Amino acid sequence: MPNINQQKRRVRSAARERLQNLRYRSTVKTLTRRLETAVSEGDADRVSATHLELQRWIDRAAANGALHRNTAARKKAQAARLAAGPRA
Repeated sequence: MPNINQQKRRVRSAARERLQNLRYRSTVKTLTRRLETAVSEGDADRVSATHLELQRWIDRAAANGALHRNTAARKKAQAARLAAGPRA
């Protein structure tokens, strides 16, 4: 347990940031699952809407430091491949 006031404040802010990062990562995972479901059901409108929302969340998470930029790029590429549908 920290004794110094600045350390106490740092612990509180780190806990807040950790929850925020968890929210971003969790939302990205949820939207990825929604995209997979939309693709499997063949709903083109929902696929495009979910893909766009997923891209926005991934960009936001990377900008705020919840995801590394290479991880964000990889997730966006995977989502784009998924949204494009199966190859013929």
